[in-house]
Amino acid sequence: TVGNLLYLVHRMPYPPNKGDKVRSYHLLKHLQQHHRVFLGTFIDDPQDAQHLDTLQKLCPDQYVAQLHPPLAKLRSLTGLLRQEALSLGYYRDTGLRAWVSQVSQKHRMDATVVFSSVMAMYAPPGVPMLVDFVDVDSAKWTQYASARPWPLSWLYRREGRRLLAYERTVAASARRSFFVTPNEAELFKSVAVEVASTVDAIKNGVDSEFFTPDAKRANPFAAGEQALVFTGAMDYWPNVDGVAWFVADMLPQLLLQWPQLRFYIVGRSPTPQVLALASERVVVTGTVPDVRPY
Repeated sequence: TVGNLLYLVHRMPYPPNKGDKVRSYHLLKHLQQHHRVFLGTFIDDPQDAQHLDTLQKLCPDQYVAQLHPPLAKLRSLTGLLRQEALSLGYYRDTGLRAWVSQVSQKHRMDATVVFSSVMAMYAPPGVPMLVDFVDVDSAKWTQYASARPWPLSWLYRREGRRLLAYERTVAASARRSFFVTPNEAELFKSVAVEVASTVDAIKNGVDSEFFTPDAKRANPFAAGEQALVFTGAMDYWPNVDGVAWFVADMLPQLLLQWPQLRFYIVGRSPTPQVLALASERVVVTGTVPDVRPY
């Protein structure tokens, strides 16, 4: 162990069953190789409660704050009065703030690693900070605005502006800022030129051993069909938008050339819009115990 690290994550990094949690989980495991990690995080899904004991064993020094999305959405509206991004109010928690203060006083922190920009508001002053923004979240809100009617379009556009201002402030106070792809890093540099020299990309990888094809696994596809698979969290709007576009605009053309084609949408929490896509040629699986057979 070389030192103490405070690791602040907006969603508990276990189980690693969706995009951000896969990344934050592996980052936690990496940091633990050389440091004592103090984890401050939120639980926002009741189904994750069964994994709290595992997370405790994985990282004994931790504080997990309860986040109830409906209440958090109401709390976020205080941002309209504070003239700040609504995302900050959504993740504001007095218990987590008190825990960070307590462990920072008891144990000298050598660095703070922030996962998702909103968690930077908990970073103790005077401690070197590294930030994994993952995505340019402000840009996502601005994109959402173009696809939503008023007043949501106004609210999302405002969130994009306010969150970008906050992201720039965070990046300016960080030793280093990271994004998930070089393209995402370049996007941030283009809107925050003043911090461009400290911005870099850490790409996601794939556990090639875990995902090695295995003929012993049961085949979920029907004999003779040509399966085409999309996998992801199916309550995430860009994923919903993507499969809806594909089924409406692409699949009919593909079926003309490959009549045995069947499109599988594999992923947790499909929205009503995704469920409505199910047909003879479109299968919506919902949560599956193991995505590898697909």
